[in-house]
Formats: sequence, C-alpha cells, structure tokens
Amino acid sequence: MPRFLKFIINIVILSTLLLISVQVWAQDWRPVRGGIPFGIGGIALIEQQSDTLNFMIVHDNKQKNQGRLAIISIKGKNQPEYFPLNWPSNIELPIDLEALTSVPEKTKSSFITLSSSGKAYYIRLEPAKKSISVIKEFNLPGIIPGNNFEAFGLQNIDGKLVAIWADRGAGEQPATIFWGVFDLAKYQITLAGSAKLKVPFPSGNVRHISDIKVDSVGIVYITSASDAGDDGPFQSAVYVAGYLGLRGNKIAWQQNPQLVPFYRSNYHKIEGIELVPGAEGGVVVGTDDENLGSYVYIVGGSN
Repeated sequence: MPRFLKFIINIVILSTLLLISVQVWAQDWRPVRGGIPFGIGGIALIEQQSDTLNFMIVHDNKQKNQGRLAIISIKGKNQPEYFPLNWPSNIELPIDLEALTSVPEKTKSSFITLSSSGKAYYIRLEPAKKSISVIKEFNLPGIIPGNNFEAFGLQNIDGKLVAIWADRGAGEQPATIFWGVFDLAKYQITLAGSAKLKVPFPSGNVRHISDIKVDSVGIVYITSASDAGDDGPFQSAVYVAGYLGLRGNKIAWQQNPQLVPFYRSNYHKIEGIELVPGAEGGVVVGTDDENLGSYVYIVGGSN
C-alpha cells in the first residue's frame, strides 16, 4: 500500500475516533499525585491486562531527594495507583527528565528517557521488583547550546528503528523536530533531518512541542502546552503533526500543512503522550500542572 494512502487512511480513522468519542471527553481527568515534584514529563505504556493499563512516567525533578520515575496503574474507572521507582545508586541522578518512550521489542521492558539537555538513558524495568537498571547513557546528536528537549519517541518503520525528538520552542521561536536512525547495538542515533514547527494553539507562553510519539505506520502525534506560572492558568492541545517514513532509502518527514487540534484543554499542561491500541486504549496524556500536581486522561478511551 502506498505510504501516502496509509497516511490518508489513518487520518480517516482518527476523524472517526473523534466523532465517536465526544461523549467520552466529558469524563473526569484522573489525579495522580499533588505538588510540583510529581509532574509528569513523559509517559510510556508497560502493559495492558484486561481492564488495567500500566505506565511508566518520568518526573522533571532536579534535587537529590526527589523521585525521577514511577509506575502508575489504571484499573477500570478507578483512580491511578502510584508506585515510585528508585534510581540505581551507582548511576548519577539525571537532571530534568522530560521524555520517555518504550523501545519497540517483544519483552516490553526497555525504555529510553531523555533529559532537557539531550542526555538519554537506556533503562530496563523489572516490573515484579519495581526497580530499574541503567543499561547505557548517551547523548543526542547535533546538540547546540540553548536546546531544550521535551520530546522523544521510537518506532520500527519499514524495518528501521527510527527516533524522533524535539526542542520545545517557546513563544515566537518555533519547535524543532529532529529524526534519525537508532542503532541499538551502538546506542547511537544518526541524524537524518530536522524541521521547524509552530502550533496555532495555545498562543501565550507556548511550548510548541511538549511531547511526541509516532505510531507503527509513521503518523506523528505531538502535544503543545502553555504555562503562565506555577499556579497556571494552563492550556494544551494534541495534534497530528505529520508523517515519518522511508522515501527511497532515506527517512522523510511530511509535515501536516494545517495543524488542527483534535483535543484541547484550558485547565491542564500536557507534557506526556502515549498511544495505546485496542478497545481499552486511546491517546493517553499526562500533565505537569506544577503546584496542582499531575493528572492523566484517556482521549477516546472506553473507561
């Protein structure tokens, strides 16, 4: 099937999802934890079990006595359960973790988390022990002074492990999306290209990209957020930003020329997004609402 046709089909499917999920949007956001140390900077699915969704989340903390990672478990219509994860004592604590993605593989126990400076950590989770190990530390390619990264995603596309990440941008300064091929054996990303992006909403104190994920056919989803201070007000939106795929033997980026927010919030600062397939899934978002803590929400979910 031609790539462009796949893109159109996915847009049609997305539109259908939006039409049937309007009534679902009325459901409440689910609080995770209160207070600045518990904001969600990134979220990644660990597993689905019947009516239970388990996620790993990262916190953008900087102090030694503050947590970096946690597991949240959402069972049916219940409020999320929160389980903190300890950072390994033999590895220096990361500063300002802002993104998290699972590594596409069968075991579903490996993740990459990214700090705002561009330092990445390849980690492995032992769910039964609720502990992690750090397999490798590495840096993104092409980092320049002033970069502020808030988004990172991985996906297998046409036989290649593709990485996509973003500098968030701010106000009139657009976000920058980067993409490349990730060699897991060498823990090395080969930069393939970059593009600028500005969103139409929010418009004030905006971070044009606060997180990013890509699905298995290359559709790229982003979140955008506005932060007026530790007590808000906050605004956020979710977009289909474009399409990532192979053109010849090179990774090509096709940006959506007219960005349309398919979900928006006037009360929360969305900084994490995950794509969860299946009847119990949807586009799952997590927030960093500063003094108001963190929340999760399933856009289009059936819970």
